[in-house]
Amino acid sequence: MPIFNQSIRRKIVGIALGLIVLMLVTAILSMVMSSQVGVLLDELTNRYIPAYGDLARANIRSLERAVALRRMVMTKMQSPSDEEAYAARLREFEEADRKIEEEAERARAFINAIIDDPRTPSDNATLARIETRIETAVTELRRDMNEDHAKLLKQVDAKQAAEARSTLEHLDAIRDQFNQKIDVIRADMLKQVYASTSQVIRHQHQAIIISGVVTVLAAVVGFTFALLVSSGITRPVRLLLAGTREVEAGRFDKPITVSTQDEIGELASAFNRMVEQLRQNERIRETFGRYIDPKVVQGLIDRPEVAIDGQRRVMTIMFCDMSGFTSMSEGMTPRGLVKVMNHYFTVMSGPIRNNRGVIDKYIGDAIMSYWGPPFIEEAEQAELACLAAIDMADQVPELQKQLPDLLGIRAMPAPCDLRIGIATGEVLTGSIGSDLMMSFTVMGDAVNLASRLEAVNKAYGTRILIAQATADAIGPRFELREIDRLAVVGQSVPQPVFEVLGRAGALTVAQETLRKHYAEGLAAYRARSFGAAGAAFNAALESVPGDGPSRTMLARIAQLEVNPPAADWDGAWRMDSK
Repeated sequence: MPIFNQSIRRKIVGIALGLIVLMLVTAILSMVMSSQVGVLLDELTNRYIPAYGDLARANIRSLERAVALRRMVMTKMQSPSDEEAYAARLREFEEADRKIEEEAERARAFINAIIDDPRTPSDNATLARIETRIETAVTELRRDMNEDHAKLLKQVDAKQAAEARSTLEHLDAIRDQFNQKIDVIRADMLKQVYASTSQVIRHQHQAIIISGVVTVLAAVVGFTFALLVSSGITRPVRLLLAGTREVEAGRFDKPITVSTQDEIGELASAFNRMVEQLRQNERIRETFGRYIDPKVVQGLIDRPEVAIDGQRRVMTIMFCDMSGFTSMSEGMTPRGLVKVMNHYFTVMSGPIRNNRGVIDKYIGDAIMSYWGPPFIEEAEQAELACLAAIDMADQVPELQKQLPDLLGIRAMPAPCDLRIGIATGEVLTGSIGSDLMMSFTVMGDAVNLASRLEAVNKAYGTRILIAQATADAIGPRFELREIDRLAVVGQSVPQPVFEVLGRAGALTVAQETLRKHYAEGLAAYRARSFGAAGAAFNAALESVPGDGPSRTMLARIAQLEVNPPAADWDGAWRMDSK
C-alpha cells in the first residue's frame, strides 16, 4: 500500500523508523570502518613495529656478542688468566649469540603473522622475501661463524695471541657482513612500516569521509522522506483550511479533493459530506425563504425553542391591502391575475424587507407583516414600520403605470391603490397549527386592530392609518394627522387613529393648512359644534381638494344634523364590522 494511504500514526512511526534505520546504518558503517582502521592500527602497532624493533635489536645483539667475545679473549690471554672471569665472559658470549637468533626468529614470526592475516591488505610477497632473507642471513651467520668460534677457542686456550687476533678480525668481517644484510632488511622492513602507516592513515581518512558522506546522505534521505510524508499530511490540511474558509464565506460549491486515505482523508470526505449537506440546507432555506420570511427561517434554526414554547412580545403589526382588487380581478384571466398579483407582491414586499420587517403571510391581495424582537429592537419597530408604509405608498404611481404593460392592455379596468393599517401592542408569537402543518405567526389585539385600521382606510379615503400606541412610539419623526376616535369591536374604550402624511418636515404648505383646518374641525365636531366643524372641514377641502377624511366627516355631520346624537355621544365612530 502506498505510504499516503497509511494512517497518520503509521506515517509518523514510519518516519521515525526510517530515521532510526538510517542512523543504525550510519553507525554500523562507521563501526565497521573504525574496526578496519583498528585492525590495521593493531597490526602496525603489534606486528610491523615489533618486527622492525627485533631486527634492530639483532644488530645490537651482534655487536654485544662481538664485545663479549673480545672480552672473553682478553680475559683468557691475561697472565695469569682468570678462569672464573673467563667462564663468565664465555656465558655472556653464548647468551648474546643465542639472542641474535631469538630476535631474528621473533621478527620472522611477526612477519609471518602479517602474511597469514587475511583481514589486512599487506604486501605479502615483499614480506615473504624479507622473512626469507632474515632466515638466510642468520643461517649464513651461524654457518660462517661456528667454525671460526671453535678455532678461536682453541687459539685462546693455546694462548696464540697472533692467531686469535687474526681469527677475531675474520669474525668481525663476518659480523659486519651480517649487520649490513640486517640493515638492508631493516630498511626494506621500514618501508613496509611506512606503507602500513600510510594505509592506516588512508583508511582513517576514508572512514571519516565515508562516514560524513553517509551521514549527509542519511540526513538528506531522511529529510526528503520526512518532507514527502509531511507534505502528504500538511497539503490536505491546507486544502481543508481553504475549504473551511470557503464555507465560512458562505460558498458551498467547492469540494475538497481527497488525496489520501488516512485520518485527514477521512476528515476531508466528512467535510465534503458536510458541505453537501450545508448546500442542500441552503437550497432548502432559499426555497422556504420564498414561502417563509428568511428572518423567521433563520430564527427557527437558531432558536427553535421560541417557535415551540411561544412568547408574548410587544410588536408592530402591518396589514396592507390592494383597493379595487375585486373589480380588477373580474376582467382578468387567471394567468393575468396571477402575473399582476406576483408583481404587486414583489414591489410591495421590497420596502418591508428593506426596513427589516418580517412578512408573515399573503392573504388574497393583502400582506401581513410585523416588526419586533427578536428580529429588531423594540424601540425602532414602529419607526421602521412607518418608513416601510411610506416607501410602499411611494411605489403606487409607478405600479399603476406598470400593471397595464404587464397585462398587455392600454389601461386597467379599475384603478389600484393601497390601504395600510399599523398597530403596536402585545402579541403572542409562536408556531400555530396542527401536528401536520404549522405556521410561525403572531396573534393578539394588535393584529386585530391593524387589520381593522387597514379596512378603515376605505371609509376615510386614506392610505396609511396607525393606532395611538404606534403614534406614541414614533414621536416627532413623522408628520401625523389625527383622523378620528374609533371603537373597535372587542375593545370598550375608543382610541384615536392617525394618518401618516410623510416624514418629518416633508409636508407642503397645502398639507400644513389641511392638517390645521382638519384639527379645528375635529375639535368642533367632538364639541358638538357641527356648524363650525363643517366650516373647518370645508376649509380643509379648499386646501387639498378631494381630501377623504374631510369629506367623510362632512357626510357624517350631515347625518348628525338630521339625526342628532344621544346625550352620551362621545364623538367616536363605532365599527361593527371590518
